[in-house]
Amino acid sequence: MVKVADKQEYLDAMLAVERPNASKIHAFYEHRVGMICKDPGVMLMPWDDHLVHRGDGVFEAMKFVDGMLYQLEPHIERMKRSSASIFLEPPCSWDEIHELVLEVCRAGGQKKGMVRIFLGRGPGGFGIYPSECPETSLYIVAGDLHTPAESVYEKGATAFKTSIPAKQSYLATIKSIDYLPNVLMKREAEEKGYDYPFCFDENEFLAEGATENVCIVNEQGKLIIPEFTNALAGTTLLRAVDLIKNDISIVFRGITKEEILLAREVIIVGTTGDAIPVVRFNGKPIYDVTPGPIAKRIRELLIADRMENGIQL
Repeated sequence: MVKVADKQEYLDAMLAVERPNASKIHAFYEHRVGMICKDPGVMLMPWDDHLVHRGDGVFEAMKFVDGMLYQLEPHIERMKRSSASIFLEPPCSWDEIHELVLEVCRAGGQKKGMVRIFLGRGPGGFGIYPSECPETSLYIVAGDLHTPAESVYEKGATAFKTSIPAKQSYLATIKSIDYLPNVLMKREAEEKGYDYPFCFDENEFLAEGATENVCIVNEQGKLIIPEFTNALAGTTLLRAVDLIKNDISIVFRGITKEEILLAREVIIVGTTGDAIPVVRFNGKPIYDVTPGPIAKRIRELLIADRMENGIQL
């Protein structure tokens, strides 16, 4: 028989349960509680928050390196668009969320990490109707940042065409909590021994990676970027475009699997890794199987931009 516990017994037992990777959490905040805490043993979400059991919510993730938080404003602006598209209002002002992100990062006391914002429909029941939830939920957590090894930039990564199709356009353009297709893409990559998965739309055009955007430098030396129809408009990619636009011609259009194999460079662009060169796709070589100059240049520009325009913690 399972013991039926009172409140205190249950709390004591719950707090005694070991949390995997607890040492990787710096600090966190829940709006209902209204305080920042550094003990991951109490980093808990209500079971009946629709964020948890319905995936009814949105999120953003950004990094800080050398005490500089990068791209906070673009991430919050995208979160505004994502939340508006699912008719979700935060429980406080966006300006307050901006300040809370900084406070959580600072409370963690680390110079390097990743901070995530989760905005959910809120607790209120286990049904599907948003009307169950009287107030939206807000969670902010800062933790370790896991960047690629330097050898990835020196030798390049591998990628493949995943069997998981690109999301429908109206879902792909929202950074929602429901990342099941993304998870399945990463699972398949691990299973098949590739570093990164690329998904394609119903017309066999390249869409995106599991958590990153993908672009190529074609045979004519132009930077080709998939249109944001079945892909999320990445904040890092958009910033990279702005930084490198005077160095290379940029075109937004569809990219086929065949064009990837004929490209001079294939580049993964995202928050965690900045710009990662791909030197093999589906087991076949990309150009001379070495990282190219555009990937290197984009990474240099993003690092310099972070140091110049990031927010000091």
